[in-house]
Amino acid sequence: QIQLLESGPGLVKPSQTFSLTCTVSGGSITTNYHYWSWIRQPPGKGLEWMGAIADSGSTYYSPSLKSRTSISRDTSKNQFTLQLRSVTPEDTAVYYCARGLKDSDDLTMASLWYASWGQGTQVTVSS
Repeated sequence: QIQLLESGPGLVKPSQTFSLTCTVSGGSITTNYHYWSWIRQPPGKGLEWMGAIADSGSTYYSPSLKSRTSISRDTSKNQFTLQLRSVTPEDTAVYYCARGLKDSDDLTMASLWYASWGQGTQVTVSS
């Protein structure tokens, strides 16, 4: 029953900042052992994990994006948000939010698997 829905701008100019919000229904983002993740797919490329926020509020980021990325949440709205700063055309992608899980508590973010996905939202960076 858990569903995720992304929202945010479809077009962003280079050097600017955009935010995407994922609204979760059917379950709480504070449920134990969940890592609410952002994943993107540039055109012609594979999926890239960007980061996650855990049920505790702890955040985790891909090293390649950490300097430009922030993930936050609003538990009262059952939402979590991706902020990506200083964007370039290479940030053009379909952005997904997803419900991430791990098989064991001591595993790293590389071990996440995704039980639920949003539909994805296109973000195009262009002047």
